[in-house]
Amino acid sequence: MARRSRAARDRQTQIPGAPASPWIKRTLPFFGMLDEEALQKLEAQVDWLLQDIGIAFRDDPEALRIWKQAGATLDGDIIRADAQWIRALCAEAPSEFTQLARNPARSVTIGGNNQVFAPIYGAPFVRDLEGGRRYGDMDSFEKLVKLTYMHPNLHHGGFVICEPCDEPVSKRHFDMLFAHMTLSDKPHLGAITEMSRAQDSIDMAEIVFGRDVMDNNCVIMGNVNTNSPLLVDKVVTEAIRTYSARGQGIIVVPFILSGAMGPVSTAASVAQAMAEAMMVCAFTQIVRPGAPFVLGNFLSSMSLKSGAPTFGMPEPVISNYAIGQLARRAGLPLRCGGSLTASKIEDAQAAYESADSMHSTMLAGANYVLHSAGWLEGGLCTGFEKLIMDADRLGSYQKVLSQGLDTSDEAFARDAYGEVAPGGHFLGSGHTMRNYQTAFYEPALSDSENVESWEDGGSKDMRHRAYDRWNEILSQYEAPPMDPALKEELSAYVAKRKEEIPDAWY
Repeated sequence: MARRSRAARDRQTQIPGAPASPWIKRTLPFFGMLDEEALQKLEAQVDWLLQDIGIAFRDDPEALRIWKQAGATLDGDIIRADAQWIRALCAEAPSEFTQLARNPARSVTIGGNNQVFAPIYGAPFVRDLEGGRRYGDMDSFEKLVKLTYMHPNLHHGGFVICEPCDEPVSKRHFDMLFAHMTLSDKPHLGAITEMSRAQDSIDMAEIVFGRDVMDNNCVIMGNVNTNSPLLVDKVVTEAIRTYSARGQGIIVVPFILSGAMGPVSTAASVAQAMAEAMMVCAFTQIVRPGAPFVLGNFLSSMSLKSGAPTFGMPEPVISNYAIGQLARRAGLPLRCGGSLTASKIEDAQAAYESADSMHSTMLAGANYVLHSAGWLEGGLCTGFEKLIMDADRLGSYQKVLSQGLDTSDEAFARDAYGEVAPGGHFLGSGHTMRNYQTAFYEPALSDSENVESWEDGGSKDMRHRAYDRWNEILSQYEAPPMDPALKEELSAYVAKRKEEIPDAWY
């Protein structure tokens, strides 16, 4: 069989208008590295932190009132609680739930054996080969929303794919939400930095989905971080009182640099992350029993010489495996990992660190993976090329997770052995011809041709191929259909709210 031309390969890997699958239904078993004794030791440490040390809930008197009314004992703003009570409250959160998308075919199920990939979140800078490194702006934000919408290996839009720093902090969330809701029809997150911005997110989601649908389904989620060590501030509790009270999802992630926001030992930091997240989960269930909750873990090692976070190192990899086992024992959906790197560009360091981080995330069983694609500089920068390179690799993870080893009659190819003589080859056999288009995952960006073919194509490295790729994807972009009346109602809401709020740049 002749080798397919580059043009034929490119035709096969064109970005479709909608992904074949809106998320990954995992068939690969979870990888657990800890035995029962180790798990019980970690859970004992978690219980000790909950009962004897406690978690502070600060700057939100209403949160303390809610805890006190539920029967908790307060020591100032520190909540200490019986661990079994906290675990019982956590058990009220669903172990699996669906977040609806504007396009029902794009809705995702989070928890259980499901895995959902979303892009980087929160970077103030962007970078691409032509424009270099610069502050994020609304033009870049909209391009990144479109790329995420168009790429079949990204199932969820996230929210702050980059910060649009050319717009006031007090108002930019409106345009970010409007972009996600109109330029894409994948599910996405909402704003959390102030309670009013969280409420705007809820109100705009209600316009899109309608009150009745929102009353009975998760259509938007917020992603918040505890203020480790052992502190929950009002950004978290106010977001919960907005999202969870409305029956919407909340993702709570302790962000722990071991040696700074947690002890230098990985086991202690893992237990601390579990304690912080479980205490907040319990709070969500007091606010509204059954509200969707995702337990997060973002544990990083750090350079003890400079204090800089490090990624793809063995300690965070181990933490992913451990937190996966603990989250499943607690019956809670998990968020962790991603394609993480401290590298400034898409170089060998970025590839090694991102691959190690993402591979452990895959095996550990994270149900919702923020930062799956685009992460550079420890999360300070969104790389356009990095987004496309990472998303390309996510396709291979998806095949491993969802397909595994095919043992069907067709896969054993018995008829091919009747065609091919000893010492012959299978390239022209009927079995090969039936299956050659789908037999192997072919990454769109990898070049496995001979050197002459590569030179004829301009001797481009992967960064340049990724640059060409994302520009090609944008040239193919078409906005998903939306009811004009619905879009007009969203526009009117945004215009009205912007008039009510003064510009603020901090």
